[in-house]
Amino acid sequence: MARASLSSPSLAPPGQRLRPFISAYRGHLSAWYLPFGLALLWWLASRNLWMSEQILPAPVVVWQSAQELAGGELWSHLAISLQRLLIGLLVGVGSGAVLGAWLGVSRRAERLVLPTFNALAQIPTLAWVPLFMVLFGIGEVLKLVVLVKAIIVPVTLHTLVGVRDAQPRLREAAAVLKLPRHLLITRLILPAALPAFMAGVRLALATGWSSLLAVELLASSEGIGYLMVWARQLFMLDIVFVCIAVIGLLGFAMDRGLGWLERRLVHWPHPAGAELRVQRLQGVEYLQALLLPLALVIVWQLANQLQWVDATILVAPRQVLVTAWDGLLDGSLTSALAVSVGRALGGLLLGGGLGFALGLWLGLSRPAERLLGPTLAGLRQIAIFAWVPLLTAWFGLGELTKWVFVGLAAFFPLFIATQRSVANRSAQLEEAARVLHLNLLQRLLRLVLPGAAPGIFAGLRIGLIYAWLGTIGAEYFMPSGGGIGSLMIGAQQLLRMDLIMAAMLLVGLTGALLGALGQYIEARATRWRRA
Repeated sequence: MARASLSSPSLAPPGQRLRPFISAYRGHLSAWYLPFGLALLWWLASRNLWMSEQILPAPVVVWQSAQELAGGELWSHLAISLQRLLIGLLVGVGSGAVLGAWLGVSRRAERLVLPTFNALAQIPTLAWVPLFMVLFGIGEVLKLVVLVKAIIVPVTLHTLVGVRDAQPRLREAAAVLKLPRHLLITRLILPAALPAFMAGVRLALATGWSSLLAVELLASSEGIGYLMVWARQLFMLDIVFVCIAVIGLLGFAMDRGLGWLERRLVHWPHPAGAELRVQRLQGVEYLQALLLPLALVIVWQLANQLQWVDATILVAPRQVLVTAWDGLLDGSLTSALAVSVGRALGGLLLGGGLGFALGLWLGLSRPAERLLGPTLAGLRQIAIFAWVPLLTAWFGLGELTKWVFVGLAAFFPLFIATQRSVANRSAQLEEAARVLHLNLLQRLLRLVLPGAAPGIFAGLRIGLIYAWLGTIGAEYFMPSGGGIGSLMIGAQQLLRMDLIMAAMLLVGLTGALLGALGQYIEARATRWRRA
């Protein structure tokens, strides 16, 4: 009989057999070190009165408030918010799916509608809020319209990509199988477009939930956002802490639930992501793309002239252009825009720089990732606008709070992109570093960062957009200090529709320019990979 090897698991020493289990246990346990440390620091700060009890309530006070709110008040407000979200999802996802499928199937519809749709999509959802508040008031219609606007854009674009990209190869299969058109669409194209559609729904859920919280913070008398504002005004920050925790848990549950649904529905291999490629227009197609915006402007002008809507509510297109031109000439719009762009870039430098540094550290260090990664992943589930009441209570309504908020908006895109790009670096790079005997700095500069550059600069591009959106939101909630968002809120209070629309136009153009700048930087920084 052959002698059993001592390396066999059954004959290995007990300590060696238990080593994998101990290592896994330590890995799971290390994820709790940071939360426990923060909780201990919080308890010490409240016990020793390092901060006022109004600013930092004790953990036991927050727990007692959570128990009291769980008696009914919290659930009633949360149910209202979830009901709004559900209705918005049904309307927005349904409309976006139909519109995206139509644009994906019909080349003519894409030429006529998509350029106008993309132009309107460049204006962030938050930038529409002052206009919607004037048009629809602050009731339930406002929340529904904001939600639909936030949801319909990602669903439409992702569905369009899925349907359009699936058509060429599937049409060949349908021709071979001699399938009629309705079977081509229902049996081949729609299932092939499902992964892209689900990706759009996941993005729409996140943007819709965040937009709903923003509008509830601004203009609502019910909902979880209103509960936070009410508690913030009374400096009952224990309730604010409870609401933030509930929003984070709910965000985690929605993300996991949608991920589970996606895995159940999309159980076949599919590409990881889809990219919207703008089709180049040629010749008469340029004129076709102008038909819809021209028709909309004509209807707008007729509605103003024939007074279908009150002239103070729907001003003439010419008046909007005149207001925009005058604002650029006299410097009122220019200075406000410059202040906002400066805040966006400053917040990007603050939050994006921290996100890059932290992502680089966690990407290089597995122990650091086990220690900090789970906590940061949990904080990421908290919608960005849920932090507004807490930040304004801690830092006031001044410039510092705006920078912190914008930095928080820009932090996670760069952190996630950097951490994933560095952690997923090629094993060949590590082998090359060992062969060349490179130190840590040389590895970073010559191998790690160049290899991770595409992902990092993609995160920078997204972070730039998020910083701009965060700037508009910060100026809504903290209107002192100027900025284009503060100007729009002031114009809404004065019913200056021409000024609101002129500012919206500039916000959309600036966002498009910042997005183009991010793409240019990304292309220039990674051009060597395409050489």
